[in-house]
Amino acid sequence: MVDTDPAQVLKDFKPKHKFFVGIDSDGCAFDTMGIKQRECFCPWMISYFKLQPVAQAARECKDFADLFSKTRGANRHKTLKRIMADLLPTHPMTKAMNFEIPKFPYYFAWIDDPKSVLSNDGLAQAIENAKSPEEKKELEYIYEWSEKVNWMVGAIVEGMPPFPFVRETLQKIQSSADVVVVSATPDEALKREWAEHDIAQYAAIIAGQEMGTKIKHLEYATKGKYEKDHVIMIGDAPGDMKAAKANNALFYPINPGNEIQSWKRFHDEAFDRFIKGTYAGAYEKKVIEEFDSYLPELPPWQK
Repeated sequence: MVDTDPAQVLKDFKPKHKFFVGIDSDGCAFDTMGIKQRECFCPWMISYFKLQPVAQAARECKDFADLFSKTRGANRHKTLKRIMADLLPTHPMTKAMNFEIPKFPYYFAWIDDPKSVLSNDGLAQAIENAKSPEEKKELEYIYEWSEKVNWMVGAIVEGMPPFPFVRETLQKIQSSADVVVVSATPDEALKREWAEHDIAQYAAIIAGQEMGTKIKHLEYATKGKYEKDHVIMIGDAPGDMKAAKANNALFYPINPGNEIQSWKRFHDEAFDRFIKGTYAGAYEKKVIEEFDSYLPELPPWQK
């Protein structure tokens, strides 16, 4: 049986309009970041990695890494490594407790390998290719954690509507721009959330982590298909901006903690500028500088 490329639908995508709008989902279109990180990811992180003695510190590190810093919205495996290898070891509570953080050398090596696909499917492949029983055991343990998180997200995260002005924006732009969801969220959760609130109808494609990185999503969907400054990415995290800039696309930020006003501004003002060709330049620079001020690089205890 020949394996099919999950991203083929993006590669085969043919524009229907002159303009393209990529939209991130978690924390951008939906107010799901907080509940997913605090109620789904964090409890299983504390449990699986035996962080109970420094649970408060672990929660603070998780909040900072995934919600309130420049790694907001990053891949779960990258931020877990940041927490375990950088943030938690330097936290005052960890030091005061003389707590030794568990080490996962094979897992961290997998994360750092540029050839790795940082998804559950990619982790399953790494388990299959493990070169020793120790490596296989460690990666299987991480895989169990990641699957538990996915199960918890499915059990807890429901009934979370899109931010105000998301639906209105989608309705406004559908006649003049192609819309693709560009997300690092697993495909199943992504499609369920967009369908649950009847906004999947506005997206030509809903692309999750199984189709690759956000950079690849935009590359596959837009490269050679649109004119300069006719592609914009809407996101709430630096990774979204990075994906946009890697593809010479424009970026519009949804500011963490000020999402409603950000969407209102896009609906009322920024999209019209995008269509009229006056978004690039000073206006984009202004909104990006504003966005950058919301997300610090270092936590308070490392300053």
